[in-house]
Amino acid sequence: MASLLRQIVAGPRSRHPEAGLDLCYVTDQIIATSGPSGTYPQRAYRNPLDQLVKFLDYKHKDNWAIWEFRAEGTGYPDEEVYGRIWHYPWPDHHPPPFRLVPMIMAGMRNWLQEEVREGDAGEKEEKGKKRDGRVVVVHCKAGKGRSGTMACSYLISECGWTPNEALARFTERRMRPGFGQGVSIPSQLRWVSYVDRWTQHGKNYVERQIEIMEVHVWGLRDGVKVQVEGFVDEGKTIKLFHVFTKKERVIIEGNGPGSAGIKDKISDMAGFQNEGKIPKAKTTMAIDGGSDPKISNSSSTSVESTGSEAGGTAVIFKPSTRVVLPTSDVNIDFERRNKASMGWTMVTAVAHVWFNAYFEGNGPEQSGNADENGVFEIEWDKMDGIKGSSRKGTRAFDRLAVVWKAYDPEPGRGRNSDVIREPGVGSPVQQMRPADWKGGNETSPGLGKDLGLRTETPASADVSKASSMKSADKDDQSDAEEGVKPSGPEGEELDVDIDDLPQPTSNSSEPNMTDINAGLDTASSTTPQRDSEVPHTTQSTESGSSGLIGVSAMHTSDLPGGVAEDQMKTAKTHGLGHLQAQKRTIDS
Repeated sequence: MASLLRQIVAGPRSRHPEAGLDLCYVTDQIIATSGPSGTYPQRAYRNPLDQLVKFLDYKHKDNWAIWEFRAEGTGYPDEEVYGRIWHYPWPDHHPPPFRLVPMIMAGMRNWLQEEVREGDAGEKEEKGKKRDGRVVVVHCKAGKGRSGTMACSYLISECGWTPNEALARFTERRMRPGFGQGVSIPSQLRWVSYVDRWTQHGKNYVERQIEIMEVHVWGLRDGVKVQVEGFVDEGKTIKLFHVFTKKERVIIEGNGPGSAGIKDKISDMAGFQNEGKIPKAKTTMAIDGGSDPKISNSSSTSVESTGSEAGGTAVIFKPSTRVVLPTSDVNIDFERRNKASMGWTMVTAVAHVWFNAYFEGNGPEQSGNADENGVFEIEWDKMDGIKGSSRKGTRAFDRLAVVWKAYDPEPGRGRNSDVIREPGVGSPVQQMRPADWKGGNETSPGLGKDLGLRTETPASADVSKASSMKSADKDDQSDAEEGVKPSGPEGEELDVDIDDLPQPTSNSSEPNMTDINAGLDTASSTTPQRDSEVPHTTQSTESGSSGLIGVSAMHTSDLPGGVAEDQMKTAKTHGLGHLQAQKRTIDS
């Protein structure tokens, strides 16, 4: 039953029909896997932890260790993997805080290249020689975005691969043909390019506090909320530092798309009430501080080049109070909202972008002396989409420029900065505090953001027409998880039958149907909810009276139209209409 559930939930992701493990060998030393779980109900539809450990023990004995990147929690305690686990968590669908990269790379390198020590040498090992057969296991939730970013970073920084070679290898080993790239989120790809520059220039990184001076937007549409975010708590949490209000916006030129005039549409633009309250710039303003550039020309040029809808305003957002981020990692987040009725609004666009001011300020190329200030520019089409996908909704703007500078709390007394170098071979490597493995960790103010209806709140009146309510399940299947596949060290499909391996002592109880339904995100609307009983029609009574039965006694043949397990050739032949309908929903 649990195996059937895993196949149904996996949907378009390829799984080996015998081993049933969702993992791949990126190289013979790096394994990428989706996040396993050791507890029910998650293990009923995720990689079972005991089976993963059994596979690794069989293939690699005690020569494997895990590097995990899940700020939402691993789903299992460290003891379940012999304590051979290193924690560097950060939120899903985002790049890592760059200060983690040197530690992750050094830790993986030290593990793979560790020499045999006194007292550890066996018959085939000599003291001072590198251990043979060691592997690193990286995992996040789907074993794709975060895991792929770090796997590619290791190939670039420690193995001498180019970014294109590393990304192509990960895609080849992790993805099914036709399902796109393994690492596909634009900001994560930007981080891979940062790693390449970091590697080429001595592997030095300088962390600084960054102040956001202005945000310039060309072709801004009606009803757009703009906010600034950054990492806190060692990278486990994304914090909202500032939301721009109507008092912090200066309209330079232009009307909203399809509008007859600015007075007709300005009230719909993120909370503005009328044009008379909006400060107008006396002259057009340049991003680089030059004089009299034509922002209207820049806006129209961007529209023509991207083929977007005509119109939009040129706007400068300037915070009324200082916006200082604790690290060089900066996230600019956008939402577009249209007013509906009855206290509801429609979210029609969601997008964000991460950049690192040390790299945008040419720090690696200048021996660690990054520029004191700079401008990061990007077009709408290159922004990150919803939940790691390319989907962003309708266009919210044409082009964005963020003006930043290194924050100096006491000018003339030296700026706060932290020089971070990759630890040397064999040197101790710091790791981060793990997130609560049981889950329930709040990692981002935008967790679960999606398009659709939301409620209005008075607190959002100065920003836009909607609140920032979350609208998705925390454990949902995102578009970014589609198409992953398992593969072996040479790229071949895994053919190990887990049931044929030595069986470990079971330390978990058999689930009941209530437990499974409580956490199963593919349950239909007719599935009983948490703490409810499972009605089951007892076939032994002619009157059709109902009884109660647990999953341990339930078989597919017991359900209406169901086929007995021993007669099923594949998981698709169970004959259960509601499960077939649910499978079609996942595939879509």
